[in-house]
Amino acid sequence: MRLQGKMILITAAGQGIGRASALACAAEGAKVIATDRDAALLEGLSQHGIETATLDVTDPAAITGIAGRVGPLDGLFNCAGFVHHGTILEVSDADWAFSMDLNVTSMLRLTRACLPGMLERAAETGTASILNMASMASSIKGFVNRTAYGATKAAVIGLTKAVAADFVKQGLRCNALCPGTVDTPSLRGRIAAAADPVQAEKDFIARQPMGRLATVEDITPLVVYLLSDESRFVTGQAVLVDGGVTI
Repeated sequence: MRLQGKMILITAAGQGIGRASALACAAEGAKVIATDRDAALLEGLSQHGIETATLDVTDPAAITGIAGRVGPLDGLFNCAGFVHHGTILEVSDADWAFSMDLNVTSMLRLTRACLPGMLERAAETGTASILNMASMASSIKGFVNRTAYGATKAAVIGLTKAVAADFVKQGLRCNALCPGTVDTPSLRGRIAAAADPVQAEKDFIARQPMGRLATVEDITPLVVYLLSDESRFVTGQAVLVDGGVTI
């Protein structure tokens, strides 16, 4: 049990990578608090011993409330995010503000709220871990029609490195996960919304040198690793799981 006895909070745990991560962490012995703004998406997780809670990560009061309720954490996975499609000419001020609020500011607020308790845990156990969802579409590599998304995910990497640098001597680690194209409900929604969904899916697959989309099971082993003590000497890193896109 690689996460035995650890308390881990995961956002956007109703579907996709978040849900798969909650299940993977619970299977490794963690006490998982799985959150999502849509309570219906969390159904079924309690059967795996996972505690669930409704959380809108763009609501500052809700963030303060859940941080106070769950107490000190050993691990935090900031998984919530939104993919805006369009060039800079198609990014409205409202699009930009929403993307920044959900993809970056929510991470800042939840991390800030949970950090004092995590520092307590780090002092007791020697380590605590924060994992932030970034992307290969970020400061690592630019992609077409990803202006707002790429900019916000680059900001996530910057935030990650700043937190890591500030608290490394106190035993707190902070890393960013940078997936390639993962077959999730979010991706399926973007494919369905394309003018030609069949071609859109082919295009997503074509940019993966391995010739397929990633599955959530390709991503969760790294989530478990970065939240476990096995990665106790890893901090401040933007870790790619992209099927070779950025070779």
